[in-house]
Amino acid sequence: MSVNNDPIPVTILSGSLGAGKTTTLNHLLGSERDLNAAVLVNDMGEVNIDAEFVERESALTQNDEEIIELSNGCICCRLRGDMLDEVGRLAAERDFDYLLVESSGISEPIPVAQTFARGFEDAEFDPTGVYELDTMVSVVDAHSFWQGFDSGQALTDDTADPEDNRVPEEALMDQIEFCDVLLLNKCDLVPEDELEKIEAVLKTLQPWAKLIRTEHGAVAPEEILNTGRFDFNRASQSAGWKRELQEGHHHDAAAEEHGVTSFVFDADRPFHPDRVAELFADLPDGVVRAKGFFWSAGREDIAMGLDKAGQSVRAGPKGTWIATLPKAQQQRYFAARPGIKADWDDKWGDRGVQLVFIGREFDQESLVERLNDCLLTDAEMDEDWGTYPDPFGSDEQRELALADD
Repeated sequence: MSVNNDPIPVTILSGSLGAGKTTTLNHLLGSERDLNAAVLVNDMGEVNIDAEFVERESALTQNDEEIIELSNGCICCRLRGDMLDEVGRLAAERDFDYLLVESSGISEPIPVAQTFARGFEDAEFDPTGVYELDTMVSVVDAHSFWQGFDSGQALTDDTADPEDNRVPEEALMDQIEFCDVLLLNKCDLVPEDELEKIEAVLKTLQPWAKLIRTEHGAVAPEEILNTGRFDFNRASQSAGWKRELQEGHHHDAAAEEHGVTSFVFDADRPFHPDRVAELFADLPDGVVRAKGFFWSAGREDIAMGLDKAGQSVRAGPKGTWIATLPKAQQQRYFAARPGIKADWDDKWGDRGVQLVFIGREFDQESLVERLNDCLLTDAEMDEDWGTYPDPFGSDEQRELALADD
């Protein structure tokens, strides 16, 4: 009898609660395609409803251990080791040819992908060579996205884990930005012209992924199985805000036609902390995504970060300025990224502001003017910044604004 030692391909489905991940999964399992698959279903609740639904709607059973349920936690953090224990046990038995993973609604896709692509140091089983990550799929609820645009409210109805500080809209944005295939589901609930607007935003947020409209989770299996699309480095750099920072301003015609705007705000002086905190708490609803680093006067020791996802806005300590590093370490950065040295200030080094804004139908000129007003004036540049308040806290990002309930 021949033994198959080829790596087992893996497709991972992410998406917010109710987007249609489980429905998509059941569509795949119920398709006419001969798919000999094992399924791992992650649910935040104590009772794994999704696993029970998969079992009820397919020929797979938990008793036969073709369905693995991981409950009361996320496979991107708390349950990573448990996940590897289970997929290791499955691999030892090798009674299947494909692994399908449905992550929880607030799971971050990058740690899950890292677990399969590079292993996890706290687990006994090393998946590399045994499993091969084939496709990262993110399912987006078109109807929730549309409602969010119209109302200025949250883009997802998920609730945060009380033991975690992750915000569901941030997880949704991570899922959109780190994937190979975007399934825009529930398209039957959204008018055609609004679907085109949603697609224009999604393509700006994630320009590389293949975007497919679906209804009731129905997608052709070949679109998300055995695609060979996954590339960790490319996926890590494919987010629209990273592309904007690296390659500069660009739009495609479809995005511009539907009022999608993206731009980078650069400055070589700091923000006044009070003024910029007030602005961050009052960013236009049309800004779907904002990301980057900024210099807050009085905090020359650390780079502050801005992260806006939908209506969730966070700002606070995020990284280290190269100027604060030892000289030898600075030289290594200069050698690896010559552009840093070209923009280096003799006094302040690399400190400055570099923020990306992506959204739809907001006044870019007005926002740029407000951002400029938050920068220190020439007179303020000569003041004692140590007297300025620090609205961003010292240890954790501060939640500045959330959508109303």
